[in-house]
Amino acid sequence: MPHRVVVLALDGLLPFELGIPQRIFGRSFGAAPGRAAGKLYDVVTCSVRPPGPVRTDADFSILVEHGPEALATADTVVVPASYELGPVFEEGRLTEELTAAFALVRPGTRMVSICTGSYVLAAAGYLDGRPATTHWSCADHFQRTFPQVRVDPDVLFIDDGDVLTSAGVAAGIDLCLHLVRRDHGTAVANEIARRTVVPPHRDGGQAQYIQRPLPEPQFASTTTARSWALARLERPILLKDMAEQEAMSVRTFTRRFREEVGVSPGQWLTRQRVERARHLLESTDLSIDQVARDAGFGTATSLRQHLQAALGVPPTVYRRTFRTSAETTT
Repeated sequence: MPHRVVVLALDGLLPFELGIPQRIFGRSFGAAPGRAAGKLYDVVTCSVRPPGPVRTDADFSILVEHGPEALATADTVVVPASYELGPVFEEGRLTEELTAAFALVRPGTRMVSICTGSYVLAAAGYLDGRPATTHWSCADHFQRTFPQVRVDPDVLFIDDGDVLTSAGVAAGIDLCLHLVRRDHGTAVANEIARRTVVPPHRDGGQAQYIQRPLPEPQFASTTTARSWALARLERPILLKDMAEQEAMSVRTFTRRFREEVGVSPGQWLTRQRVERARHLLESTDLSIDQVARDAGFGTATSLRQHLQAALGVPPTVYRRTFRTSAETTT
């Protein structure tokens, strides 16, 4: 029999995420060990209730033809995102319906979440002591709600063997393709990616999609220094020069700066230069060398190192991902 994937449809689900497993696993064909070529996966969608309608976050519901008993037949369970998780999201605990549903899952079943479906796996105890990810906008809340989980907000997905979690939306595609690649090899996964018109593998992680504004300072004693630095990011900036703008000693300025901004002056400068580089890569055709100089990194090598550390991708990959060419905007 093909590997059975059971997708758990919860009220408030996002139709896009619900469709990802069917689109990736349901279109997987090839020869599995011990049998002739054919469908590699059997995809079934179920609810925590008897068969019937399930609400979505759109202006329509879907009719699910299987109840929770389908979970007992699963080799892999996939939990997509939902906007109506209730106590799962608010308190980190399962509802009675979810508790009863997960009691049907056989030991050893592979568990997978897409986006905020990770909340359900965490509330069910599958992520205790494990690394996991979720949509970057929920990462802090997820970590507070489930302190026993080792949350990594920067990656597209995490494979921890029998439990896998993905970041938001399209990262679910990355994770499902990864599972096909793990189960049946690169050639099968690449063929599915071609049919789906998506890259078989994306570089970097969520970090390149996150805008990280620095916290607003609560006081204003280092405002002049920050404004002065922002106006000359392309030039060398020394700590003593910033301190002089506020007529402070380096020691006092460093302490005040950290109290007000939440990071050291050096960390703040690096982040501002990374943001400047991101803007230039997205909005101009400047060479990588020129972007590096205008952002204050000096050399392309330095820019590459800082962007790789901050975003997980080099400048050329970042530009290719986010730069809209003039031909597509005219």
